[in-house]
Amino acid sequence: MTASSRLTVTGDEMKESAPIEQEPTAAADAGPDGGERPAAPRERAGGATAPGELRADCIADSAGGLTFDLTAPQGTPVAWSAALVLRRRGGDGPDDEVRLPLGPNGAGRLRAVLPSTVALAEGRWNAYADLGDGEEPRRLQPGVNDLRSLVDRRPLAGIGRLGVRIPYATKFGNLALRSWLRGPHAEAGDILLAPDGMTVSGRLYGAVPAAGAQAEARARRTPGAPDTEPATVTAPLTVDGAEFTFTLPYAELAGHWEAGSEPWDLWLRPAEGARPVRIARLLDDVADKKQVFSYPALPVPADAGALRIGPYYTLDNDLAIRVAGPAGG
Repeated sequence: MTASSRLTVTGDEMKESAPIEQEPTAAADAGPDGGERPAAPRERAGGATAPGELRADCIADSAGGLTFDLTAPQGTPVAWSAALVLRRRGGDGPDDEVRLPLGPNGAGRLRAVLPSTVALAEGRWNAYADLGDGEEPRRLQPGVNDLRSLVDRRPLAGIGRLGVRIPYATKFGNLALRSWLRGPHAEAGDILLAPDGMTVSGRLYGAVPAAGAQAEARARRTPGAPDTEPATVTAPLTVDGAEFTFTLPYAELAGHWEAGSEPWDLWLRPAEGARPVRIARLLDDVADKKQVFSYPALPVPADAGALRIGPYYTLDNDLAIRVAGPAGG
């Protein structure tokens, strides 16, 4: 299912600050911290590529690889050392830049391939083209993305480490990738809401649920005492192979509410004593889930009054729950 075909629930919904990148506006250049800053937009007539502008189409494969096909302005010189350059924002280590050979692929076209076997650390990666002409790498503009193979992607359940890369247009109209690298990984599926709690179904990759497996909701707030752990609410798993289901009761979350609007992060512990795994939704073609998947916050009775509780996806596409106090509280 693509983003355009999903329905968004309106009404009382769980909200967080908007993603730093949502709708493309103008072109941008890289800032000193590897982020973006606005730049004067180039004039284009009829959607044509402006002089000096490089536009990249992206094709995703089901294994997690990406192919970049660049449209270069006529007469653009390209050296044998040309490369597509990916730079992770905020990173300055040797693993925060990846160079992919960029070669001819027909008249006016260049191609680079990011195989699924090349690991990208989690984060946002800006895309550039280095044409080997001695100039600084130029920021790429987004073209057409063919991400059909990412829709309802189902990697092998026994995979040890899961890599996900989704190309998207930044708010300044440049091409970037959102990357996740996780193992094991708990993929969130259907979420069913009821007045007394929510039921989450999903699939576990890189691990097998065993005795003592459970879901955990952890309060994100810092506990008052220095040696105490954040509040945790658990729910047992119903398991069918790699598939899991759990129901998280709202009443227990409401019993821990203290003030304001409190987020809880959702984890899955595959077995008693095993390392917990963050529950997230990564296996589709949507880079930022927050603006696509919205869920209503339902009223839950509590000593302090009627709280409102509901799930949402964070800026990293991790599944969370927000417990909000009574209106005006």
